[in-house]
Amino acid sequence: MSTVELKEKLIEKIKNTDNEMILVEAFRLLDIDTFDLDVYRFSKEERNEVNASRFQISNGQYLTNEVANEEIEQWLNK
Repeated sequence: MSTVELKEKLIEKIKNTDNEMILVEAFRLLDIDTFDLDVYRFSKEERNEVNASRFQISNGQYLTNEVANEEIEQWLNK
């Protein structure tokens, strides 16, 4: 989809909605000046945690969302 097509679709969606929450959120998102956004830099500790997590995932040491949700439900029902 081209930029022009995307703009046209967005304009059409905006014209056709009366949902104030959607309009407020769309305005907020479009009002963000991307040049004012700073790039987040991980600290050394954060990089180490991400790398450790990647290692765990590559070794199958993780829970699927389904299993995690089941464990949460069991914990909450105790």
